[in-house]
Amino acid sequence: QVQLVESGGGLVQAGGSLRLSCAASGSIFSINAMGWYRQAPGKQRELVAAITSGGSTNYADSVKGRFTISRDNAQNTVYLQMHSLKPEDTAVYYCNADIKLRVGLPWKDYWGQGTQVTVSS
Repeated sequence: QVQLVESGGGLVQAGGSLRLSCAASGSIFSINAMGWYRQAPGKQRELVAAITSGGSTNYADSVKGRFTISRDNAQNTVYLQMHSLKPEDTAVYYCNADIKLRVGLPWKDYWGQGTQVTVSS
């Protein structure tokens, strides 16, 4: 059984910073890409940032220059450092990971439960 557990969300004023963490636990053979998605009320879930096991990153245009994704492969953990937060960043943020449980099994997507980020104006 694999679990992705997020932490670090909360309420912050516009211009502030938050750091999200997501730790993957369980019987894991390997993790490929990890990423953060977000979903605001009435909107579709969207990719915020992603990082491969080799460290290559990809960001949504709306967060480039403000957010930084990183990971600790030894700890199966991914982070999202968010600076210069705006009210439009308000959403539930979800962690995602592409995980292989054993050799020979396919890669499978796993999701965290989500953490609320609220940015007040």
